[in-house]
Amino acid sequence: MSFWSRLTGGKPSTSKPHTLDYLSEGLALERQGDYDAALTSYRLALRDQPSNYKVLQNMAIAYTKMGQIDQAIKCYRGALQIQPKLSGAHYGLAFLLLKRGDAADAAYHLDAFLMDPPSGAEAERWVNHAKTQLDALRTTNPASLPDDITGPSRAMYDSPTEPE
Repeated sequence: MSFWSRLTGGKPSTSKPHTLDYLSEGLALERQGDYDAALTSYRLALRDQPSNYKVLQNMAIAYTKMGQIDQAIKCYRGALQIQPKLSGAHYGLAFLLLKRGDAADAAYHLDAFLMDPPSGAEAERWVNHAKTQLDALRTTNPASLPDDITGPSRAMYDSPTEPE
């Protein structure tokens, strides 16, 4: 719409205003190692789309990288409330729960992950890791599990964490 048309009360423009893709911005910031800024972008994305499980899952990953386990757990649980079969969230949550010493809940989430695991050559590594840890939980004293159990890297997650 031209200036003159707007000035004289002409028909308003039907083009949409440009909106920021906060999820993509957060992913880029996270790749640069700026987790605080990434979380800010993820929060803005969540403000715009409160039920976006992808944003919550990415927040959980960023919180995990920052060592904020309780916040990461809350985000994974939030993502699972929206998308109960989200395998990456089950996997990440299971390993955070193991770090926290909650073997029973971790086993539940490992089982849930293995019921609907991601596919592909890269995913096989994560599936085998989950099976190994679940077997260890079932056959040994959970207190004897190694202290260095780590959660997934971003490579484990399928495209659901990337913007569409």
